[in-house]
Amino acid sequence: MRLPTLTFAMCMGLSVGALAANLTITQKGRTFSSESITIKKGGTVTFLNDDSVPHNIMSTSQGNEFNLGSQPPGASTDVTFKEGGEVQVICAIHPRMKMTVTVSE
Repeated sequence: MRLPTLTFAMCMGLSVGALAANLTITQKGRTFSSESITIKKGGTVTFLNDDSVPHNIMSTSQGNEFNLGSQPPGASTDVTFKEGGEVQVICAIHPRMKMTVTVSE
């Protein structure tokens, strides 16, 4: 009887992906696949460049700083979020590319 529970959760607007420890965010059309996600402290996000141009994904949010450097099309890199709070993620090449990762305790 798991199907009714999953269906109920989806109907209530709960994000099943947000419950996972690891998520994948793609970059395509010079945008992120999500504008915001929630992940647990210690969880990992895979940033996959599914675009036809390079991207440089980074964050300067305290405790969760990272800079992936130039990621060519097809490349993917895992980032583990170690501190709770809101993390602003951008592409240093395409300034309109922004997203928020909320790291829950």
